[in-house]
Amino acid sequence: MYFDLFHEISVPEFLDIDEHRAIEDTLALWDLADTLGFNTAWLVEHHLMPEFSHSTAPDLVLAAASQRTRNLRLGLGVVPLPYHHPLRVAQRVGMLDQLSGGRLELGIGRGFSPPEYATFGAEMSEGRARVDAGLDALRQAFATGRITQHGPFHHLDDVPVMPATLQDPHPPLWTAAVSPESFTWAAEQGIGALAGPFKPWQMIREDIRLYREGWTHAGGDTPHPPRVGMTLGVLCLPDGKRARREAKPAFEWFYRNMFRQTLPVLERLIEGYDYYRSLGRFRHLVKAGINLKILDMLGMTLVGTPEECRERIEALREAGVDHLLLAFGAGAVPRELAEESMRCFAEEVMPEFLDGPAPTR
Repeated sequence: MYFDLFHEISVPEFLDIDEHRAIEDTLALWDLADTLGFNTAWLVEHHLMPEFSHSTAPDLVLAAASQRTRNLRLGLGVVPLPYHHPLRVAQRVGMLDQLSGGRLELGIGRGFSPPEYATFGAEMSEGRARVDAGLDALRQAFATGRITQHGPFHHLDDVPVMPATLQDPHPPLWTAAVSPESFTWAAEQGIGALAGPFKPWQMIREDIRLYREGWTHAGGDTPHPPRVGMTLGVLCLPDGKRARREAKPAFEWFYRNMFRQTLPVLERLIEGYDYYRSLGRFRHLVKAGINLKILDMLGMTLVGTPEECRERIEALREAGVDHLLLAFGAGAVPRELAEESMRCFAEEVMPEFLDGPAPTR
């Protein structure tokens, strides 16, 4: 099992930090992760979400991190292809992979935010088709260094792509997956599935089963094995009561704001996003108030002692999760507390699950 980090670059008002401090804190946590044996640092791309997510240019932050770390892999998680030109994505991916010495992980997705779609001039009903077209262009770029595509969205005629990725044939590919159809699509495409923290673990466990079955059925020749990542809010400390006390305001703030961003697709029937509407039955949690006990019951958080964390992680591993994307403090606790929890987790939890020896540095 691999242990990754997950970041939004949140700027909660109650922490009394500014954007500069939030970005520097994120980079500092990755510096620490590089020494503790974590596998990948994942950074989202979101727009128009003040306070909750200021990660509007993740490739620039990852480029900075590539010059400060040696072994930590760097994840674009994820690039919303419907409002990015595929040539620009291929160029950014190539440059990041070169700068990082071949440490890039590439996540793609269609996004879920109506304001983002409207601002960038894309139609949500075209989201899946734009992802398909974008992925086709990226695969051409990786395989041949050129893109030819004449479709409803782009017209490219044997366009050269530079620089090429350092990894051969390309960085590992992932997709954000919420609906069962997205997990099946990921398996058919031969790419990894990133399960976002949008729904209860019991539902995600069934999605993972569909993904594994779909991969076996597809039987394609892919450069990377099947893999499933899952995002969790985490706070692991020797004192479980302290962990829950510190986590309660942080995680309730994080998930309340995250669900608030998804409310438009939970409450409205948007073409192509039917499954989100089916999750609307959980919207009362947002309106009635989210608390840590409910989050824990739904399997969205991992809070407690190392022993408690190990027990939960074993169940996730048995269900087919390969990567845990851990949001230590969910960007809503002081950096010092996040660092304390990371050290505790690396020393007391990770050694039980690593498939091989920890990397030497």
